[in-house]
Amino acid sequence: MRRRAASDAQPPPATSGPFGHSPAVRSAESRGETIDQVLDRNLNELLQELRVAFTGVQILFGFLLSLSFTQRFQELDDFGLTVYTVTLLTTALATVLLIAPVSFHRLVFRRRQKAALVLVGDRFLIIGLGLLAPAICGALLLILDVALGRWQAVLGSSLTALTGLLTWYALPLAVRRNGPGVAPED
Repeated sequence: MRRRAASDAQPPPATSGPFGHSPAVRSAESRGETIDQVLDRNLNELLQELRVAFTGVQILFGFLLSLSFTQRFQELDDFGLTVYTVTLLTTALATVLLIAPVSFHRLVFRRRQKAALVLVGDRFLIIGLGLLAPAICGALLLILDVALGRWQAVLGSSLTALTGLLTWYALPLAVRRNGPGVAPED
């Protein structure tokens, strides 16, 4: 009879330790992983999501910062200036929140606090995306207002907001409500 190598051995049960029966423990148990493996996987997934989100917010922020130095910026009415200000602030806040996990990681690096990093990074990403949606809609409102007119700008921005709300929040929450591994019905 062949002996199992150490690499073939099953990971120890994940129910012990400070995590109790948390979602991380349930995930570890269902996938045959240790808590550390789940946290490593979750951190890698979080980093990939942050890379996608941060690229978009970085481009938008750069555009908004440069916009104030153009000649057309001086022509903005009170509505345009208000939209610009709110959009710039929401983009700046989204940028800060999407960068925050980097700083958090650096400050807790090698202190065995990966669980806290994943939890806090997840919250920062969710809030950052929540701010990025109105930032995108505000930038679109501003651009369409200048290019096409007010009602077209409101219509285009509203359709974009609705699409963002449905695809970023409503659909994922509907899938989450159906339970793990269950696809939504047609």
